Order: sequence, then C-alpha cells, then structure tokens
Amino acid sequence: MENFIKKLKFNNDGLICAIAQDYKTNEILMQAWMSIQSIKITQETGFATYFSRSRNSLWKKGETSKNTQEVIEIIADCDCDCLILKVKQNGVACHTGARSCFFNKYKI
Repeated sequence: MENFIKKLKFNNDGLICAIAQDYKTNEILMQAWMSIQSIKITQETGFATYFSRSRNSLWKKGETSKNTQEVIEIIADCDCDCLILKVKQNGVACHTGARSCFFNKYKI
C-alpha cells in the first residue's frame, strides 16, 4: 500500500478525488475525497473511509446511516490524481436516500 500511496498526486489540501463504483454492475455511486490517512484506514478495515471537507475530518461511509461500502479494490487513473473504489454497497450510497448520487440528468 505504501508504494501505491507514494504514486498518488494529492491536491494542495492533501486530498484526492475518489469515485465509488459498484463492483458488480459498475454503476457510479458517489464521489468523495480521500486523504493518505483515509486511504490507509480503508485498506486496514476493508470499509470506505473518506475525508469530509465541510467537517474537516475523517468519516467512515455508513457510520451513522449504516449504508457502508465494503471495498473490493482501489484503482488509480493514469495520472494518479483520481481513485475509483470498487465497492459492495450495503444500502444506498446517497445521503438523499437514492441508490446513487448521480441522478440529475442532462440530455445533449
């Protein structure tokens, strides 16, 4: 994990964009931010832990809602500045109660 983290490019706030994706269906579930510490906790526990910019603190997905994300795999993009977390979503992903946070559609 240390070698993987060393390759990652974090922004000026020490964060990296993370996309949670259903490991079976490939459905995009949500977007959040991760720090080095949240990545390490995720790896240690097997459950997604993110960094809340509004609260300036770590948060385990589902710690209050019980809608946890079991992480199967973490993938970095070619520039190593964005992550995809392949997850087993337990319950819904969105705080609105929707399965996915991505439901606002715009047709071109």
